[in-house]
Amino acid sequence: MAQNVYLLATDPNNPCRDVIHSRDTDLKVRVFCLDKETFQRDVNEIQLFGYYHEKLFAFETIGIASDDALDIVEAIQWYADYIQCPDMEILPEDPRQNKDIAM
Repeated sequence: MAQNVYLLATDPNNPCRDVIHSRDTDLKVRVFCLDKETFQRDVNEIQLFGYYHEKLFAFETIGIASDDALDIVEAIQWYADYIQCPDMEILPEDPRQNKDIAM
């Protein structure tokens, strides 16, 4: 099974606002740095969270299609490697909702 190729679009005005694009599918995932910005969920999209050394990220799809849903974790793992956080824990829920963690 071939691995997808991912590209990264960055916002020059906001270093935390990256968008991961799959070159091979229509998958797009927006990245939020939760220690630097607020995040409002879009109920029509899929959200996952990444936690690494007291940094918390939110990942939210953009216009998700059912065919692309299985590639979300792979895209987040690629991003974690890209930002040199290869051991990022990928979580299904925002950990701040259930625990008090220092951010």
